[in-house]
Amino acid sequence: MGKGRLEGFSDGVIAIIITIMVLELQVPHGTDLAALRPLIPVFVSYVLSFVYVGIYWNNHHHMLHAAGKVNGHILWANLHLLFWLSLVPFVTGWMGENHFAALPVALYGVVLLMASIAYYILARLLAVLHGKGSKLAIALGSDIKGLSSSAIYVIAIPFSFVNPWIAFSAYVLVAVIWFIPDRRIEKALAD
Repeated sequence: MGKGRLEGFSDGVIAIIITIMVLELQVPHGTDLAALRPLIPVFVSYVLSFVYVGIYWNNHHHMLHAAGKVNGHILWANLHLLFWLSLVPFVTGWMGENHFAALPVALYGVVLLMASIAYYILARLLAVLHGKGSKLAIALGSDIKGLSSSAIYVIAIPFSFVNPWIAFSAYVLVAVIWFIPDRRIEKALAD
C-alpha cells in the first residue's frame, strides 16, 4: 500500500504534539523580567522537547521518503512511535513545572527511551519490507547512533534519582548527537 496517508497522519500528529507543548507555556502576569524567572524550567524543558520532536519529525520524514511502500505492520509500528511521542508534552510539562525533580526527569527519560525503541522497530520493519539489499535497508544500516542513544537513556534514567541534572544532561547530549543531521538516507538515495 502507498505511504501517503501514513506520512500525512504522522505529520499532523507531530504538529499537534508541538502545538500542545507550546500551549502549556503560561503567560506570566507581571510585565518585568522577574515575572519570567519562574518559567525558566518550563521553557528549558519545552526547548529540549521541541528539539526532540523536531528530530523525530526530520528523521521520520527522511525514512519515509526513502520508503516506497508500507504495510499493516508498518502502520502499527508508526502508531507505536506516535503514541510515545504524544506523551512528550505531558512529561515535558511535569518535568518543567517540578523544576527537574527526580521522578519527572526519570519518566521523561522513559518516554524518550520508548520512543527510540519504537522508532528502531519502525525502521527495522521498513528495512525488512523493502529487502536487505534495498537503498533504505542499506541507509539504515546497523543504526549505531540510535542504539547508542537508547543505551544513554538506559544509563541516564537511574541517574535521575542520584542527580536529575546528570540525567537531563544526558538527554541534552543525545539531542545534540541527533541535531547533527543524519545523512545516511540522503546519501543512499543519491547513489
